[in-house]
Amino acid sequence: MSELSGVRTGVFDIGERVTLSDSKGRRHSVKLTPGGSFHTTKGAISHDELIGQPEGTVVRSAGGAAYLAFRQLLEEFTVTMPRGAAVVYPKDAAHILVQTDIFPGARVLEAGAGSGALSMFLLRAIGSTGKLYSYERREDFAKIAQRNVETFFGGPHPAWTLRVGDLVADNTGEEVDRVILDMLAPWECIDLVADVLVPGGLLCCYVATTTQLGRTMDTLRVHGGFTEPVGREYTAREWHAEGLAIRPGHGTSGHTGFLIFTRRLAPGVTAPARKRRPAPGAYGPDYTGPRPAGVEEQP
Repeated sequence: MSELSGVRTGVFDIGERVTLSDSKGRRHSVKLTPGGSFHTTKGAISHDELIGQPEGTVVRSAGGAAYLAFRQLLEEFTVTMPRGAAVVYPKDAAHILVQTDIFPGARVLEAGAGSGALSMFLLRAIGSTGKLYSYERREDFAKIAQRNVETFFGGPHPAWTLRVGDLVADNTGEEVDRVILDMLAPWECIDLVADVLVPGGLLCCYVATTTQLGRTMDTLRVHGGFTEPVGREYTAREWHAEGLAIRPGHGTSGHTGFLIFTRRLAPGVTAPARKRRPAPGAYGPDYTGPRPAGVEEQP
């Protein structure tokens, strides 16, 4: 079975990646090969016992330990794969896909590619008929991203173009429907994004700090060619529920980053000035960034 073919048989095939989970919930990724074996502290598990078996099979090691076998999910792969740069975690990737309305056949611009986690979510969403242009400044990160993407999909993805270089300096000007910026200074790319993003297209910026959050949102306001930006942070918390014992679980995913969403206006159109009353000192003498319309320098 290949991710690119989109064809899944009812049983595990040679070359597939399988996730084995033990009684404590620990997961192990195994690529099935004839005659191969996976070694655990409780003895080896033969790959031949999995090949040809349906998902949800329980297999036992030589020492008698039981392991549950399922096909590896994209979410599982992205959090365990080799990485150079930090990855966009599944909870954030899910909101990016939904809030930017990624659709089959969409043309998407991404910068930077990092270790390729978000690239894989985007590629699966746009399919083979879409286009994903990914920019990554660091060649070593780009190589890791390419290797991860090709490992998961079983080969080069026909919709993906990976470029090593700077988004502003090296962009080739393709018109796109969506833009995702995962970089240190996304405010430096807003003019470029405005040039290549179609009217009505969506922009998402993923940043790590409140300083980046504020600078990016103010730059979008000053540009004038985008709707009022919305900044959000998402957290996820597991819950334990067993009998009368119902409580928050230990597995909590807290702050990973901030997401900024906005939409491109038609050329030459400026959004109506939004009535705002900044907090006293919000744009005081120590503020060095851009000032939205109607906000005057304070003496």
